[in-house]
Amino acid sequence: MSGVMKRMGMIFRAKANKALDRAEDPRETLDYSYQKQLELLQKVRRGVADVATSRKRLELQLNQLQQQSTKLEDQGRKALALGREDLAREALSRRAALQQQVTDLETQHATLQGEEEKLTLAAQRLQAKVDAFRTKKETIKATYTAAQAQTRIGEAFSGISEEMGDVGLAIQRAEDKTAQLQARAGAIDELLASGALDDQSGMAKDDIQAELDRLSGGTDVELELQRMKAELAGGSSQQAIEGGTGQGQSQQQPQDTPRFDKQ
Repeated sequence: MSGVMKRMGMIFRAKANKALDRAEDPRETLDYSYQKQLELLQKVRRGVADVATSRKRLELQLNQLQQQSTKLEDQGRKALALGREDLAREALSRRAALQQQVTDLETQHATLQGEEEKLTLAAQRLQAKVDAFRTKKETIKATYTAAQAQTRIGEAFSGISEEMGDVGLAIQRAEDKTAQLQARAGAIDELLASGALDDQSGMAKDDIQAELDRLSGGTDVELELQRMKAELAGGSSQQAIEGGTGQGQSQQQPQDTPRFDKQ
């Protein structure tokens, strides 16, 4: 059971890795990495700004303490000039305490200044790396895009892409169906012409029937032509006869007409 589970886990990881590899776009990965580097650079710059702010605050405190130390020194000198040694001693004691604070702040200031210089140098180096990565990223993206376009063009010309493969299969199926229909139509025409297949519509005729119909049609035309000729010939004879009879009657009519003598 443990072996089966391990095998299933291995198969699942292999398939998941393959699916991720297929879904991964190197351009998107490069853009994501560049975005993360920009975020890191922004954090470093923010750290430099924070250290610089702390250093500036220490400088302000040092200036205030130095001013107070100078003031106490002047007050002690004036008190000593007036014969107030006790006041002069107190002023010098306070000045000594301030000097200790000044020393501590100067140490912190030096430390912050060193950290600021380190962070500034790191930010500059990181900025240079980010700029170089950005240039390389754009170069890789352009090269990948060109290679992808070239691959698609090559697949389109060779017909090995999935889209062109589907189109090729569709064309092949259409050609096969067309050839099958043409062959079926030719076979049906041959069967109808030979009389092996009856035409239920009565429209199809074999070669012998077509020849008989042609001869029959020609005979009807000839008979009709002879009949028309006979009619034309008979009409001409009758007109000739009628014409002769009318001329004889017109010649005999004056003889038959009675004459009346005048008395």
